[in-house]
Amino acid sequence: MSKQTYRVCLCFRRRFRLKEAEVPEDVQAVFEKYSENGVMNLDHFYEFLKKEQGEDKLTRAEAESLMESFLKEHYKHLKFFQRRSLYIKEFFEYLLSGINAPLPYPPKVHHDMGAPLSHYFIYTGHNSYLTGNQISSDCSEKPIVDALKRGVRVIELDMWPNSSKDDVDIRHGGTLTPPVKIIKCLKAIKENAFVASKYPVIITLEDHLTQDLQAKVAKMMSETFGNILVPRSECYLEFPSPESLKNRIIISTKPPKEYLETEMLQEENGGSTTKGRKSSEERAREKENPTLVMKVDIEDGDYQEEDDRDQENAPTEYKHMIAIRAEKMKGGIIEWLRVNSPGVHRVSLNEEKLEKAVVTHGTEIIRFNQRNLMRVYPKGTRIDSSNYNPFVGWMHGAQMVAFNMQGRARPLWLMQGMFRANGGCGYVKKPDFLLRLGPNNEVVFDPNRRLPVQKTLKVKIYMGQGWNLEFHRTHFDLYSPPDFYVKVGIVGVPFDSDMRNTKAIEDNWTPVWNEEFSFPLTLPELALLRIEVREFDTSDKDDFGGQTCLPVSELKTGIRAIPLCNHRGDMYKSVKLLMRFDFT
Repeated sequence: MSKQTYRVCLCFRRRFRLKEAEVPEDVQAVFEKYSENGVMNLDHFYEFLKKEQGEDKLTRAEAESLMESFLKEHYKHLKFFQRRSLYIKEFFEYLLSGINAPLPYPPKVHHDMGAPLSHYFIYTGHNSYLTGNQISSDCSEKPIVDALKRGVRVIELDMWPNSSKDDVDIRHGGTLTPPVKIIKCLKAIKENAFVASKYPVIITLEDHLTQDLQAKVAKMMSETFGNILVPRSECYLEFPSPESLKNRIIISTKPPKEYLETEMLQEENGGSTTKGRKSSEERAREKENPTLVMKVDIEDGDYQEEDDRDQENAPTEYKHMIAIRAEKMKGGIIEWLRVNSPGVHRVSLNEEKLEKAVVTHGTEIIRFNQRNLMRVYPKGTRIDSSNYNPFVGWMHGAQMVAFNMQGRARPLWLMQGMFRANGGCGYVKKPDFLLRLGPNNEVVFDPNRRLPVQKTLKVKIYMGQGWNLEFHRTHFDLYSPPDFYVKVGIVGVPFDSDMRNTKAIEDNWTPVWNEEFSFPLTLPELALLRIEVREFDTSDKDDFGGQTCLPVSELKTGIRAIPLCNHRGDMYKSVKLLMRFDFT
């Protein structure tokens, strides 16, 4: 057993023993139940997996493969793989291994992927080219690559003429963000689109281009993507399915007009670069940054005027590549919620507009999103690239809840947790209650109505380990080992949301909590289990020790190893918790 020494002052030091992880009593009891004379053979192991871990569909051959995989991975230097048995130490290590995951392992797609696109939540990015804040950070293809490798399926590009008006830049208009050439972004998408998932990538465009530059973009996209680019459909009566669009790229934008409108207004104002009537996003940004001079930057949902002649004047090859047409929400909420037209389309609105709309039109929005696509994006004041509560959109069936993927706070953890479902493919089938209609063609789900409890999730937190392998001994506390505690709870519909804390375990790199919590669930299909480890600090803010979010609908029962992630969602190599999950 090793020791750690902490210097308190020049003449005084504190020494602590670095304890090894001890087998929890529950684990010891389970091992004794499914072993004989201190040995768990293959038959015992198979029985344990079925009865304790809920693996009732597992075959004996699959159990044998699991045992062999574990032994070969963790005991490469030993020559006893034919033994087909585990001692208590090996069984404990198996429980803490990646094979004993809380979600289906290995990850695989298991939802029905043959329904229309509108029946899925889609992993969606906002201003995907930004490396940091919304005002002055660099524009680059690197965040696009990172997002695609994480499974993001919707990439947003803002297209503007370059300074010489002969090429196209990607940048956040009206800000100080240095641009990146569009061709770099297109090549990055082509090379990385299907690394993490084979399901379609949707590129949403903000178009501020002249007709000649639109034609240039169409040529670049055609040459870059070739036949994987989905061509325009005059009128989708129903969106195609993700399965039918595997390994394809889809372009979605509204009728091109922003650049022409801006040019006309600039001429009317004697060359002024600022519109007389500013967008809500621009007004909010200027309020927070009055010294920053900005040009026009308007998101899809902020436009209230439309001139269909601009769409007619767009080059044919440009119009031909727009497979999903984005419509403007003109005439107020009642007008754009009408779904009498035979075709389907996409709309966009910011988080504030959605929050206001759902107060009075929640069920109508759910109905709208059963056939059409809705993209929700962050409000303009989030110049730090922070994010919002995604559940407002998800509860009302919004497919594209767009996030700043370069963030690192709790809302992004929830987004990452949601899209760990369905094998991490970037498409998660909506719960049935968001898609069904009643006998009178009415929406069956009312987000404001409390439903009866369907089941209760019981969570027991045994212990944690690995921090001493990832962090310097003084990372959490200069004078002693850390005092870890766990925050655990449900994030979902308001009636289900609840967070609890364990006690803090003092001066221990391998804390043992042995605490149990129960969470009643009315809508487990739309719930995430959020887990966060903090280090208690009496004099300052508690330090971060790791986090993860897991979709409750895919949570495996029994004793499971829970790997933790850093602020950005990257998994630590060694930091994990040992927990137990049961549904009653």
